[in-house]
Amino acid sequence: MLSVSMMRVFVAILLCPALLMAEETGKGNNTPERLGFVEWLVLEGTGLRMKARLDTGAKTSSLHAVNVEPFKKGEEEWVSFQLPLADHQDEDDAGGKDLEEVILEFNLPVERTVKIKRKGAPSQRRYVVVMDFCIAGTTHKTEFSLTDRGKFSYPALLGRRFMRDDNILIDSADAFLATRECAHKSLAELAEEHAG
Repeated sequence: MLSVSMMRVFVAILLCPALLMAEETGKGNNTPERLGFVEWLVLEGTGLRMKARLDTGAKTSSLHAVNVEPFKKGEEEWVSFQLPLADHQDEDDAGGKDLEEVILEFNLPVERTVKIKRKGAPSQRRYVVVMDFCIAGTTHKTEFSLTDRGKFSYPALLGRRFMRDDNILIDSADAFLATRECAHKSLAELAEEHAG
């Protein structure tokens, strides 16, 4: 029979690899970041800031996209899609430049497709892409399913996969809790930048 001190050594030896692996991945002892149920998200490489709802009821994140079209690039499946700036107006840009004609265009590899079950509507197949974005002053990478969210209050939805992978804790009673901001451009600046 093992003594108490020998059992402690045995447990420490068993836990050591797990602790080392947690330190290497950076997901070990760190405290979860607390965010509100709505936060500002900035798509990397664009400067476009939009409101994102953090939704524990959704597994995969989703992003507002129109004119979603698959195409082949060599042997790989890719997808092109557009983000109209007019769909992202917020109080900071009130009275700004007319944005109706300004559209950001993306071409990205398809990570996978998902079948989304919708209450009271037929199921929908969506393309999923991986995108970098900034929230609360930190850059993250996650999968987004592409869908027209023009009728929703929030152009982006961040799901459980993002929260789990990046150690995020959601306060469902409050919004905009992030203490750090991400660099972004006003919609007027983006419109000027993309004026053709």
